[in-house]
Amino acid sequence: MSNEPLADVRDMYLAHTMFRREIGLAPALIRGVADGDLQRAAVVADHVRLVDTVLHHHHASEDEHLWHRLLDRAGAEAEPVVQVMEEQHEGIDALLGEVRAELASWRDSADPAQGAALAESVTRLHERLVEHLSVEEEKALPLIEKHITAAEWGQMVAAGAADVAPEQMPLMFGLMAYEADPGTVRDIVASMPPEVGAVIGDLASQAFAAHAERVHGTATPERIGGAR
Repeated sequence: MSNEPLADVRDMYLAHTMFRREIGLAPALIRGVADGDLQRAAVVADHVRLVDTVLHHHHASEDEHLWHRLLDRAGAEAEPVVQVMEEQHEGIDALLGEVRAELASWRDSADPAQGAALAESVTRLHERLVEHLSVEEEKALPLIEKHITAAEWGQMVAAGAADVAPEQMPLMFGLMAYEADPGTVRDIVASMPPEVGAVIGDLASQAFAAHAERVHGTATPERIGGAR
């Protein structure tokens, strides 16, 4: 590993900002659905389901590709960090299960009482997630930058996106690039295959604007900042 390039973790900050923003905005979206408005409930539910599915696979790919390598290479320095990461992932996954079950019922009813309960569950998820992402950025990412290769990082990123349909890739990139530093976005695009990099920027911005207009009522939803 000594001669291999190490992981560039800037794309992780983009993903984290997307999760913080979209899950943080979700409770108000849910509460804003009128009683019995199944069409609007479906739009909001599909959006929440997309984001929580990506979050689940994001964490599963970290569990599979990162933590055992950090333990092997960083030893005692990594042990408490990995333990916290795994425990927090378990807690978040349990909350995701609750949200998915409540989301499915509410989607079919657009019942305000169910929506209020769902919004509370999503709020708890957001609070737990914000805590986890902050710890990961402070404790885990510096270790990853020192001990995980760029190739291993690429495997982890690819695994996290494995269940995203190809036609959804521009939207997912748009969701992550919305608040990102333009230089970081350029570097990420430059690392893509040329046939993808040549078109992904325009496709992503268009896909995000259309999706945000449908979900949030504006192509420029509230920004939270923080994407490095």
